[in-house]
Amino acid sequence: MSTRSSFVEPSLARTDHPAQQRRGWSLLRPFNPPITDWRGQRVWVVGASSGIGLATAEALIARGASVQVSARGAAALERLVAQHTRTGEPPAVQAWPLDVTDASAVAATARAMLAQGPLDLVVYCAGHYREMRATEFDLAEMRQHLAINYTGALNVLDAVLPAFIARGAGHLSLISSVAGFRGLPKSLAYGPTKAALTNLAETLYLDLEPLGLGVSVVHPGFVQTPLTAQNNFTMPALITPEQAATAMLDGWAAGDFDIHYPKRFTRWMKLLRLLPYRAYFPAVRRFTGL
Repeated sequence: MSTRSSFVEPSLARTDHPAQQRRGWSLLRPFNPPITDWRGQRVWVVGASSGIGLATAEALIARGASVQVSARGAAALERLVAQHTRTGEPPAVQAWPLDVTDASAVAATARAMLAQGPLDLVVYCAGHYREMRATEFDLAEMRQHLAINYTGALNVLDAVLPAFIARGAGHLSLISSVAGFRGLPKSLAYGPTKAALTNLAETLYLDLEPLGLGVSVVHPGFVQTPLTAQNNFTMPALITPEQAATAMLDGWAAGDFDIHYPKRFTRWMKLLRLLPYRAYFPAVRRFTGL
């Protein structure tokens, strides 16, 4: 067992890396290099067949980005391509049908995509959601949530991180959820995977920001998507996918790490994270009626 310590003197860690010297360490600076001009930017949106992913792809195309879209639903991707194909013009969007749970397919797709040029932003928006309580525990469903919501993100990271690190540029954005802030009723399968994504993004930021890479985590509240359509309760502060996409582009433009929306709802959810369990559990039972 090695006796060498992995601890690095903080003052040295803050000044030795060129990227850190360039950006400085002001508490007021953006967490990430702001992305304000999308022209010429090459973006991969994973989970772009519907909902937030589709709306984000549309918004990026409208702003001049070259967008690569992936999802299991090949037909939806082809419709998106057809809508944005103009005769005599380079394609604004390319479709790469993909199952994120297939690690080898993710790796092959990323290799083919990177062979055409570097990626400036990768957005992991693939998601799976079914209500579940402990009284209806379903192991297969739990594993399905894990495979798509979390392990799928790891498959994508494994495929693109080496190229990002070698280039010393690029941005990774993971779509988590306010459901990952703390435990919630009916979120037994979904919430833990989103909590894992948030923790993953935080750790990635600590490791990659000094190398000049951007990392952000997105915490949506309730958005009108095929996933939330199954909810049988009133969803507070419900917004459209287009509003969600606008909030995300605003967050990337500001250089934010934590992009959350709509703030009239997500700020309350953030406050709930501060409550001790003695107050949190009764508050959640009262507000949800569960």
